[in-house]
Amino acid sequence: MIDLNGKKILFLSVSFFNYEKAIAKRLSDLGAEVDFYDERPSNSNFSKGIVRLNKKFYHLKINAYYNRILNEIKNKKYDYFFLIKGEATPSFFLEKIKENNPGIKMIYYNFDPLTEYPDLIDNLKFFDKKFTFEYRDSVTYNMNFRPLFYVDEYKNLNHDTGAAIYDMVFIGSAHTDRYIVGEKIRAAADKLKLNSYFYYYAMGKIAFRLKKIIDKNLKQFDMAKVSFDKLTHYQIIDFYRKTKSVIDINKPFQSGLTIRTFEVLASGKKLITTNSDIINYPFYSPENVLVIDRENIQLDPEFFKTDFKKLNQDVLYRMSLDSFIECLFGDAQDDYWNSFRKQ
Repeated sequence: MIDLNGKKILFLSVSFFNYEKAIAKRLSDLGAEVDFYDERPSNSNFSKGIVRLNKKFYHLKINAYYNRILNEIKNKKYDYFFLIKGEATPSFFLEKIKENNPGIKMIYYNFDPLTEYPDLIDNLKFFDKKFTFEYRDSVTYNMNFRPLFYVDEYKNLNHDTGAAIYDMVFIGSAHTDRYIVGEKIRAAADKLKLNSYFYYYAMGKIAFRLKKIIDKNLKQFDMAKVSFDKLTHYQIIDFYRKTKSVIDINKPFQSGLTIRTFEVLASGKKLITTNSDIINYPFYSPENVLVIDRENIQLDPEFFKTDFKKLNQDVLYRMSLDSFIECLFGDAQDDYWNSFRKQ
């Protein structure tokens, strides 16, 4: 494992279901001194919407927030600056961090396609190491390729006793065409008499109702099927314990694998996914992963009759948070991850 003992890390990240806290804790466990800040001034639905649509309208608040951070850390020197996504992070802040910390290593990671967030591209020039979960972006923007990870709470849930009560479970945010695809999967499961459970999550009632008016994909959404209560990792894990397989519906324009992919397979559960790019990863096997076409949903009943095929321990480690940290703060792993690409 990489030695970060005594290293000082300034870590900024978008908030993503507390994974940023898990990363910060693991860096601390490895001996680093970590100062963590959310990269957004606020995580209110309004703030997120403004930052995403046009952060120029929000620049006074953004600038004030980042100047406050600079003031709080003005007497500190860092070995590493680590940024995940950086949707709100202004260029003046990145320039100042480099200026105030000679020799600092600047590390960037993104788990969204840059085609969806083109404003992020200009800030890549500030970083010594740039990583993306999207293989196409790694080629287009000369970035290192590193998929996401699982946290240890999800590891080997098949060791738990108790029979599964579901054949398949879906837990995820309500966005893009997820509801449309999810309901097609539910209908296909019903025809095969498979027991399914779907949990669609939305951040807030008002924001969701507004999106429902604008987004054609959400207009069909039955409000009775959406929940505004975010599940904890422990609640999600409990659902995993009760199911044979988990459904993953990626964004239609995204080929990078979701974090759900890693959690499901690490937990020893089968995966049903709309992301065909999964065939290019070392943990893919048709016994464990059923790839479906979002435009033509077909479920293979035989998939649910066989047991999960245990993953190779080296592959399982490569999928882990520890391996993710080793890659970003140590040696890049492009040779490993790219060696499995078939297309």
